[in-house]
Amino acid sequence: MTNVFKFVTLRTGPRSLLYFNLLEVMPVSNEIRQESRQIAFYEGEFLVKMLESEEELRQAYHLRHRVFAESLKWVPKVADREEMDMYDLWGKTVGLIRDDGAVVGIARLLPSSGQFMLENEFGALLPDGYQIRKTSDTAEITRLAVDPEIQDKGLSSKMMLALLKGIYQWAVENDIRYYYLEVEHRFFRTLRALGFPCEMIGEPVILPPAGACSVAALYDMVRFDEENAIKKPRLLNWISSIETLQGEIISGRTSTYSNCERMGLVSAAV
Repeated sequence: MTNVFKFVTLRTGPRSLLYFNLLEVMPVSNEIRQESRQIAFYEGEFLVKMLESEEELRQAYHLRHRVFAESLKWVPKVADREEMDMYDLWGKTVGLIRDDGAVVGIARLLPSSGQFMLENEFGALLPDGYQIRKTSDTAEITRLAVDPEIQDKGLSSKMMLALLKGIYQWAVENDIRYYYLEVEHRFFRTLRALGFPCEMIGEPVILPPAGACSVAALYDMVRFDEENAIKKPRLLNWISSIETLQGEIISGRTSTYSNCERMGLVSAAV
């Protein structure tokens, strides 16, 4: 089992005690906290990477609080303005980092080795009898957000697309085919219009406490690649091409990339 003190040292005050007690009741095994393969690439003026340092994660928790507690009111506000929950014990966070070091976008990804939010908080979105996939090729997208203080809608949309590219590339790197996600119904429609073939699970539900009309959906990476190879080839080419931190351009990083890489069939394109 994982040493519980490692997580608690990131927090001080009453909430540390809360998480310490939670971990005593529900210890987290090393299998649940399994390491994932990392991603890091440039997208325009932004760096897209897995957040690892304490400072990066604190910025992510603060951004989550501004979005999900202060703006959307999905979760209660807390005094330190850092939104955290037990899923952070095994979740991996993709961050969008500005050139001044500010974290301005986030997406937390939950591997199937741990619990999904869909199994607990968002279970009301599932129809009776639905069986959640918990195989190694499945993960869950949670806490997807960009900085709400950015008023330029064009820039905000660009940032969200960069995050979606990070989510896609993390899946490629970690052999993920399916993503669950729980979003407002209007954002679900936006994703589909952009070319992300998410399939709704059940019907839209009004969830407390914010009263948001929300849906659960399943996103199939292979279907995304197959449909956009025909319908939106520019989108597929963009999302499957990255600029590494060394300035190298790698293209063709689709859902079949990992298998091809292992067979030595992938090469860099300049």
